[in-house]
Amino acid sequence: MNINGYLDMTDKIVIITGASKGLGKGMADMFAEARAKVYLISRSEELLQANVKSIKARGGRADYVAGDLNLNSFIHESVLQIRRKENRIDVLVNNAGIVVPKKALEITEEDWENTIDTNLKSVFFSSQAVATVMKDQGGGKIINVASVMGAVADVSISPYCASKGGVIQLSKAFALEWARYNIQVNAVAPGYVKTEMNSEAFKSEFYQNYILNKIPQKRLGSIDDIAGTAIFLASPLANYITGQTIFVDGGWTAQ
Repeated sequence: MNINGYLDMTDKIVIITGASKGLGKGMADMFAEARAKVYLISRSEELLQANVKSIKARGGRADYVAGDLNLNSFIHESVLQIRRKENRIDVLVNNAGIVVPKKALEITEEDWENTIDTNLKSVFFSSQAVATVMKDQGGGKIINVASVMGAVADVSISPYCASKGGVIQLSKAFALEWARYNIQVNAVAPGYVKTEMNSEAFKSEFYQNYILNKIPQKRLGSIDDIAGTAIFLASPLANYITGQTIFVDGGWTAQ
């Protein structure tokens, strides 16, 4: 089989959380281009509808489920709904995430709980629900979106750093438990990619220069850089890779 065959996702059922915009939307688009059927999940039903419509207009296959991933009941209902409809789930991409840009002395209990619930708790319970399906069907791929800030750190985002460090460790723990079920669990750790989440910060020339000076390649990452890594980890090319974190960061963490 040639390389294109390995990257062909035809008839694969792929769930992507946090898929209303940014990295999640970009990954949904790329998986759809690879001929997977993509299920987009987030709170924003209007954006999800637009994304699904766009994918279908290009000849792809997509559907969505709108709701709050911080609620375990919603997670399990969504997975059950997709399993009943498709009879399998091949890939889960846990991408939903938030950041609260405040100094540690200003963080409230609500800030902490919102960040941990969205960035870490939802990853655990989404993975748990989908892994139950994958175990029964003989395998699958789980890809967790971490961050360079899970390995290094920066000021004014301490709960985010803690949550993404947790994602990296959780990916290892899942990989060890579920290897016997032929479920590969890995993480993608993006460096700085300009998305809706950080677009306001990048309007500052000082901030943009501060970030670029830390990146050996002297450029921001692109959504395609991250989506391409996710496609690789979801493909048969990565069947012997599990428990790993791939830093897609222009060299940031090599320093």
